[in-house]
Amino acid sequence: MPDTGLPDSLINALTKCLGRDNVLTDPYDLDRYSGDALSPTRAFGAEDSFDRLADVVARPGSTEDVSAVLKLANEFGTPVIPFGAGTGVMGATVPAMGGIVLDMQRMNRILAINPTDMTAEVEAGVVLEDLENALFPLGLMPGHDPYSVPIATVAGTISTNGVGYRAGANGPMGDQVVALEAVLPDGRVMSTRAVPNQSSGPSLKHLFIGSEGVFGIITKATIRVFRLPEAQVFRSVAFDTFDQGFNAAAELFALGLRPTLVDLTEEDDGIMFHLLFEGFKEGVEANEKRSLAVCAQFGGRYMGPEPTMAYWEDRRQSAENYKVSALGKPRSVRWGRWRGRRGFDYLHLGLPISKVLEYKKRCDEIMSQGGVRATEYAIWSRPELFSMLIVPESGTAAGTRDQLGKTVEQVLLLAQDMGGVMEYCHGVGVKLNHLLAREMGVGQEVVKAMKHALDPNNIMNPGKLGL
Repeated sequence: MPDTGLPDSLINALTKCLGRDNVLTDPYDLDRYSGDALSPTRAFGAEDSFDRLADVVARPGSTEDVSAVLKLANEFGTPVIPFGAGTGVMGATVPAMGGIVLDMQRMNRILAINPTDMTAEVEAGVVLEDLENALFPLGLMPGHDPYSVPIATVAGTISTNGVGYRAGANGPMGDQVVALEAVLPDGRVMSTRAVPNQSSGPSLKHLFIGSEGVFGIITKATIRVFRLPEAQVFRSVAFDTFDQGFNAAAELFALGLRPTLVDLTEEDDGIMFHLLFEGFKEGVEANEKRSLAVCAQFGGRYMGPEPTMAYWEDRRQSAENYKVSALGKPRSVRWGRWRGRRGFDYLHLGLPISKVLEYKKRCDEIMSQGGVRATEYAIWSRPELFSMLIVPESGTAAGTRDQLGKTVEQVLLLAQDMGGVMEYCHGVGVKLNHLLAREMGVGQEVVKAMKHALDPNNIMNPGKLGL
């Protein structure tokens, strides 16, 4: 038997439970399952998290299998790291303390689609694109539409509360979760009820939304689905300054206008506001007309549909490239995709609307002092959600990376100090783990208390969420 670092008795028990083909111990498999799309070069200060590999990969095929694995893990005190498709960008699936990587991809059944309830019940490992293809013949579509649709799983996007291209109208993935089934760390199976709201106690589904698997394993989800739109209208508006575009976006939301797509982006070649309006035709017509009027009020120039149509058509291309070149490959292959670049980071900050423009200005000052510049500023889906793509100005690879890491830390701390959050889209993982307690304050003690109550042996994705 291969030396996994775990007792032979545990490997034997996993094999008996799941079958030999679903318990992987080959070094090649352990390597490729030991992380996601985050490389050490972007894990500023968290490089040590990559020192450990998984000890074994377990591939359950049912909720009962997951329950059995967690009972064994609890008995042996072995960490369990949930794994969807490995498409995350923050290191949430890095087995920082070794243990069992629980690959959920066999649990990929679409269990029910209910056009009356406007819901779909799916297993955790369903890929978003497969759900999209199943819904389309019924005149339906998912509401969550990230760039990673071709590769990301439903439970993965729930566990990070991801944001997609239709979030302007539909909100993040967590807003679209109606009910969940989850296996608790001791193996018990918990289900919430598929209703849109409750007042009979706290909503326990939210314990698993955005919590990166530290409280248990999502095995099934009932999510909202939407009618294919009667009308779909793309619009592009150029602005002379980011401030003008931002103020226009803030006014849209203040009026209650909710375009499907909201993306104001400043790059070297200009500032463009990408808008998509979808839904029943009368509503689309009214929303588009008023939105363009608001943009004109703030100095916007209508540029036709073409820039946004091109943007929309290309939105999944990076995921398709990743699927071919890196998905399921060893870590060296995934990390090698960025070899030769001096460095970059893509930051996604959440701030009160009233603070965003001041924050942008202060970030410019911090970056200019650190030899770093932004090649892109953006707000995505809501005015509060602000993104930056930043790169070093110059220098050697080692020197620029160190300086970039220091600058990233400064702008993240600034967001917290201005009443915001350091990430709105991708979760915390290992990359931002060290800053979470600073952001949550006493709330972190509440999370720790819940963790201890549910997972006293700390087997569920230990080392994440500051736990």
